[in-house]
Amino acid sequence: MKPQELASAIAGHKEPLQEKVKAMFKGKFSNLRGDLFGGVTAGVVTLPLALAFGVQSGLGATAGLYCAIALGLLSALFGGTQTLISTPTGPMTVVSALIIAQVIDKTGSLEAGLGLIIAIFVLAGLIQVLLGVFRIGSFIQYMPYPVISGFMTGIGVILIVVELFPFMGLESPKNVLTVLSQFPAAVPNANLAAVALAAGTMAIIYLFPHVSKAVPSTLVALLVGTLAAAFLGLPVPIIGEIPQGLPSLKLEELAGIQASHLTLILIPALTLAGLGAIDTLLTSVIADTKTRTQHDSNRELIGQGCGNMLSGALGGIVGAGTTMSTLVNINTGGRTSLSGIVSSSFLVLVLLGLGAYAQYIPIPVLAGILMTVGLDIIDYKGLKHLAAMPRSASFVLVTVFLLTVFVDLIEAVAVGMGISCVVFMKTMSDLGRKQTSLAPLNDLNLDFNGNGDNGHFHSLAEVSEQIYVKTVTGPIFFGFARTLTQNIRGLKNARCVILEMDRVPYIDQTGLYAMEEMVHELSEQGIQVLMAGAQRQPLEMFHKMKMVPDVISQDNLFNSTYDCITALGQRWTPVLDRTR
Repeated sequence: MKPQELASAIAGHKEPLQEKVKAMFKGKFSNLRGDLFGGVTAGVVTLPLALAFGVQSGLGATAGLYCAIALGLLSALFGGTQTLISTPTGPMTVVSALIIAQVIDKTGSLEAGLGLIIAIFVLAGLIQVLLGVFRIGSFIQYMPYPVISGFMTGIGVILIVVELFPFMGLESPKNVLTVLSQFPAAVPNANLAAVALAAGTMAIIYLFPHVSKAVPSTLVALLVGTLAAAFLGLPVPIIGEIPQGLPSLKLEELAGIQASHLTLILIPALTLAGLGAIDTLLTSVIADTKTRTQHDSNRELIGQGCGNMLSGALGGIVGAGTTMSTLVNINTGGRTSLSGIVSSSFLVLVLLGLGAYAQYIPIPVLAGILMTVGLDIIDYKGLKHLAAMPRSASFVLVTVFLLTVFVDLIEAVAVGMGISCVVFMKTMSDLGRKQTSLAPLNDLNLDFNGNGDNGHFHSLAEVSEQIYVKTVTGPIFFGFARTLTQNIRGLKNARCVILEMDRVPYIDQTGLYAMEEMVHELSEQGIQVLMAGAQRQPLEMFHKMKMVPDVISQDNLFNSTYDCITALGQRWTPVLDRTR
């Protein structure tokens, strides 16, 4: 059910509200047992990650829980991927942590900057809703793989680096460069108990699946690490008190937002919205592959946006579709969005009572969990094939990776996309140039002295070397426009040029102007231009831009090269005889 339909039902313009609610949940109980098991299991897996990501963001463990609940619930209700579990994610948390740190630097404290942080998160959700409303979701598929690979690998490295200090039981700087520069001096001060606890957590996560896959290894590691720290009395930092009860809206924090804050809010919000969209829709594709279904990208963005808006308004961080929790949901039976609702409901129970125990979870245990998440995010497949890929693709991947880790995430994606677009345009231009030819008519091996259908060609035999056919292949766009004029200036004794356009599916404004210039140049040399086989889009452009009939007359347009030559043979005397 779409949000506007729900609003209409409430206003009484359509069916009663109860009918709309029934329609919303229609089909959600067809796999009740599987969805219950899948949802609960996904919730169990999500719990330690949500707590860890909340702590890592700088807003506290509950910020991760609020996100997992609000985003998980609304994305399940309004999203377009039936089995998707949405929670805080590594990439989104890394970006959120950097944004929060920047806001604190500008405002002096978390309390002073909380209004800006909430505004950024809410606006990010709103932007995602608008992306879905305006059907931008389908364009995410055009993100080049080297950009995605470099970005995800960079995010994984950032997540590992920023957890180095918590791994040692120390408070971590938020900036990657600062962490790397201070790490050598911090090693002697490491809390050995914390290091052992974090290392043990990672070992359990990787080894326990060899013992049993019935229980998520992340949950086992969380429980074992927490119990070990408690019973052994290990001197390690813990999460601390977690507020009990349901959260309340914190919209009053937005009262201090001014117009001058717009630049501080807009760019970070756009970054989070774009990253969340990419992160989510990539996970949706994985879910489709596992369940043999087809998600609705634009509807999913609307659901994600609604969830992130609510999460931000509650003081939570923003998140996205989570691959690990989604796969756990699917593998344990989840098949409808009811599983996402169940997962969020389980996390509500944590806020209503289980949080009293969650406060004793050691920070090093969460660091060990996040280390494994960072290692899982790294795209080893892309790195393994780095040397075998075209140099341009390898350059894009490495550039995006370095910019992601050491400069800025949004700049990394923008630069990667820019380089990829330039490389693609050059490749297409080179391909079109190789397949574009200019040859005299007699190279077509026509039977100029034949009978029957080709009998009228005999009238062109005397001048077949002075009639040229220019075959153009591929889209004529700004990167390919100059190719059109190649070889034209070198024509000698030419009387007519036939533009063979049946292999041109698209032409842009630059290409059209280049073609117009070419026709004018040929006309100034006394060479007549005929056009054959123009496809629908180029032909519409010719008419809309008045190239037909201002530059090429309607009489000189033909459906095919054959029709063009046929007509030229029939009227060769008025067309060509004057140039003899």
